[in-house]
Amino acid sequence: MAAPGILLVDKPGGITSHDVVARARRALGTRKIGHAGTLDPMATGLLVLGVEGATRLLTFIVGLDKTYEATIRLGVATDTDDAEGQVVSVTDAASLDSPAIKAGIDALTGPISQVPSTYSAIKVDGRRAYDLARAGEDVQLKAREVVVSRFEVLAERRLSTGSGISGADAGAVGAGAAAPGVIDVDVVVDCSSGTYIRSLARDLGAALGVGGHLTALRRTRIGPFDVAGAPGIEDLADATMADPATAAGAVLGRFEVTADEARDLRHGKRLSGAAGRLPAEPAAAIDPDGRLVGVVERRGDDVKSAMNMPEEAAR
Repeated sequence: MAAPGILLVDKPGGITSHDVVARARRALGTRKIGHAGTLDPMATGLLVLGVEGATRLLTFIVGLDKTYEATIRLGVATDTDDAEGQVVSVTDAASLDSPAIKAGIDALTGPISQVPSTYSAIKVDGRRAYDLARAGEDVQLKAREVVVSRFEVLAERRLSTGSGISGADAGAVGAGAAAPGVIDVDVVVDCSSGTYIRSLARDLGAALGVGGHLTALRRTRIGPFDVAGAPGIEDLADATMADPATAAGAVLGRFEVTADEARDLRHGKRLSGAAGRLPAEPAAAIDPDGRLVGVVERRGDDVKSAMNMPEEAAR
């Protein structure tokens, strides 16, 4: 049986997150692997997987803030808000200058109300929105409040459909038509969980009057976990995992307990008067041998276990 832990994976483009989980199961010889949030097939970057008992920690990781690097194409809109969809409009964006783009980005920074992409995995009456959209049904998703704490331009590239644009974008212009200019904008985004970068691309293009969609997306961070050094899918068998205590401590903060306190927590008892020692709430209770006892929370002046981990052998 595989050891419990948190496994970071650098997902390549062209495969689903579930494909990565399936490969990890084969590589590690266990079926008990879950993930803390998927990436679209076209996207690359960080997936956080929980292995064996550490799957219990995923619920505390999935809601963490995230960092993405992306490319937004201004001048072309698609029905999916990304490069995998059908082009629905092409508009000459050549007259847009950098200050106008920055102003549009600034308006989408901070606490914002965002309507998720129609082609998202959000469920509507028990069905995925993308399934409804592909079936030709009208999908109306509700706006949600998210926080975009950083939305920064890294680079701009000005192109035309006659030079450097190919595929669906170029085909949508039509034979003999003038080649409108498009602008590819490389950005970095720090955001709360639940933010759709595709929707940022769509909304930026709409605000600037030229349409926009996402052509590249890479997730580089989830909470304290960074993609730097994460193995690719060919190296999963030899990958080093973060042990549950290290991972939980990084996410929640460490609450050091004695051997007697660890035993009491595992037996469902409260730690009387220990709430003042909590570094945060919830917190990761770590025993003297460096093992994760579980996740604890305050109950008045006491500390109580909210989630116990399966006991590990001493390390």
